[in-house]
Amino acid sequence: MDITKVEELKKKANQIRQDILTEIYNAKSGHPGGSLSCADILSVLYFDEMNIDPNEPDKQERDRFVLSKGHASSALYAVLQEKGYVFEDDINSFRKMDSQFQGHPDMNKVPGVDMTTGSLGQGLSVANGMALAAKIDNKKYRVYCLLGDGELQEGQIWEAAMTSNKYNLDNLCVIVDCNNLQLTGKTEEIKSLNAENIAEKFESFGFNTIIIDGHNIEEIMSAFSKARENEQKPTVIVAKTIKGKGISFMEDNVAWHGKAMDEKEYKQAIEELKEKN
Repeated sequence: MDITKVEELKKKANQIRQDILTEIYNAKSGHPGGSLSCADILSVLYFDEMNIDPNEPDKQERDRFVLSKGHASSALYAVLQEKGYVFEDDINSFRKMDSQFQGHPDMNKVPGVDMTTGSLGQGLSVANGMALAAKIDNKKYRVYCLLGDGELQEGQIWEAAMTSNKYNLDNLCVIVDCNNLQLTGKTEEIKSLNAENIAEKFESFGFNTIIIDGHNIEEIMSAFSKARENEQKPTVIVAKTIKGKGISFMEDNVAWHGKAMDEKEYKQAIEELKEKN
């Protein structure tokens, strides 16, 4: 594996985290915990894995990404800014009146957003449709769908999973951001969900399953490579992550599911990330 590339992706993930914090701090509103937990995954997707071009955001042959956990929009906007789809000054209007960068992403307002999301549980159904369309049209693009582990409590996810298997959507890769926390507590206590039994559930629905450390760039890259090589089955990557990753006072702290930092907290958080560069 290219060590230089791995280091570049680590730095990109760190910058994405800084962008996330700045968006939420400026807005005085947002979801930092679950946005920070998926930054490494998005770094690999957008800067190594997906076939995309910010100069042609609607190109027919591009790979597609569905952020089913739409409340983590600050993470998506951050990576779109780093990739060159939008500008820093734009995303700093996050969650402000009349901004195109709403609390949940809108495909009609933000270039690079492939699906409008927000209501949890619906993203996999849409991703199925995209992947099936590629099969019908004999196109080579792949579809990636990021779910939250708490989101798996939505029944529509499992209806969609049956469909993924039914149509042998091996061009579909689902990623579960398994940070073990949701709005009101631990997922394992609320609905008995953890990385291992999530993988078992998807496997019982006919998925090729991979469990990884969702903050290990090499493991993320390897998992996507294995997913591309898989045939006849959709793939799910269950990524073990930490909510609030990178910030000492946010890590594994459910209180940071959906609240903004004050000035002191913001400065401390940014300083912690800069020290990691």
